[in-house]
Amino acid sequence: MSRRRYVARGVPGGYRIWDNKGRRWWGDHYEFCPDDLLTELNGGAEPGKLTALLKRYRAMKR
Repeated sequence: MSRRRYVARGVPGGYRIWDNKGRRWWGDHYEFCPDDLLTELNGGAEPGKLTALLKRYRAMKR
């Protein structure tokens, strides 16, 4: 199995997504682990699905 490009890392207060290729943080700070967002990023990365997942996780922060 190849190394995943995007992984969730625990940070104080929640999770952030780390980009292994770009060696930087991707996206926002999340209170809950964004498992399905990571699956989509490492898989097909369809823009419509990513947008819906990002909106859902942003709504969970409020």
